[in-house]
Amino acid sequence: MRKILFVCMTFLIVCGCGVNKQAQQIAALEKCSYKLLSAEQITVGGTDVSNLVNMEKLNVASLPGLALGLLTQDVPLKAKLNLEIKNPTSTAAAINNFEYQVLINNQELATGLVDQLVDVQPGGTTVVPVNINLNAYRFISNKQVMQDIAKLLQSDSGATETKGLLTVKIKPSIKVAGALVKYPGFFTINKEITRKMLFK
Repeated sequence: MRKILFVCMTFLIVCGCGVNKQAQQIAALEKCSYKLLSAEQITVGGTDVSNLVNMEKLNVASLPGLALGLLTQDVPLKAKLNLEIKNPTSTAAAINNFEYQVLINNQELATGLVDQLVDVQPGGTTVVPVNINLNAYRFISNKQVMQDIAKLLQSDSGATETKGLLTVKIKPSIKVAGALVKYPGFFTINKEITRKMLFK
């Protein structure tokens, strides 16, 4: 009887510690700041996006694979987004993985999962690469989207420079007692993008 009671008490203590640890980690996640540092290594149809722009004009001829991609409705787009997570708290924020959504001018571009441990120590900062790999056909075949992209790529420097809005939403998961627990909502990071930022 004593053994059963001991096992039950131990189980309750472990569960209590797990819930307490979960609460601390979630509180740390909520107080972390999330910032999109840069977008780089952007390719469309296997060609670097910077090759699209020549003498301030959109040079579609530099994308030999684009015509074939439009015919087959398969236009691969790859990019790397560098996401900074800063932890100002005195508690470590350990994210086991996170779901993400990427939007351009409020239009969903990509969704996915970054399945890696992200450990942000108290007062520390870490940069997490988010690799995007998708079929961009539905965006490239959209006339309005292409007009927006052309304006962004061809805009002049200075006050008249066209800006776009890049949004990244992340939903982190933490491990408690061997099980993944998802954060109940998304953290939203907005960043204005310009031609300069893409080709600096």
